[in-house]
Amino acid sequence: MNQKVLLTGRPGCGKTTLIKRVVEKLPQAAGGFYTMEIRERGERIGFKIVTINGKEAVFAHVNFDTSQRLGKYGLDLSALENIAVAAIREAVRARQLVVIDEIGPMEIRSAIFCNVVNETLNTRSPILGTITARSFPFTDAIKKRAAVTMIEVRRSNRDQLMSDLSDRFKA
Repeated sequence: MNQKVLLTGRPGCGKTTLIKRVVEKLPQAAGGFYTMEIRERGERIGFKIVTINGKEAVFAHVNFDTSQRLGKYGLDLSALENIAVAAIREAVRARQLVVIDEIGPMEIRSAIFCNVVNETLNTRSPILGTITARSFPFTDAIKKRAAVTMIEVRRSNRDQLMSDLSDRFKA
């Protein structure tokens, strides 16, 4: 199986939820990470990295005073590099489905993350991930790779994609 599927779509359309459901339904093991919102009193205040096996680290937060910033968030690239990159590498070593959620504007600030994404895309490992719909040189190059299947997630196709992706990665 050499499937490399990246989901894209508007924020909040259900990309991460879709990936989680697909991974839960699959008989084989998966590795990698999800990016989860951190909310306080209904307001998003940051993001954390959560690996498939349960390790967590706060990656972006409104209260981080760091030199790396994106919008209102300070970024802790070391959290991404120590937790997410390690999880991706371990999944490749273990020949598991590699979950990369997400390849986005915050994550691509890390050269180490970008390198491991490219390395993983060059392996025979199956990948299920999300990628920003916005245009950046790094993400545009990934979207143009012949081996990558891009799928746009919308509210109207989410349920069908659940079944399609489960079937695709079970094969």
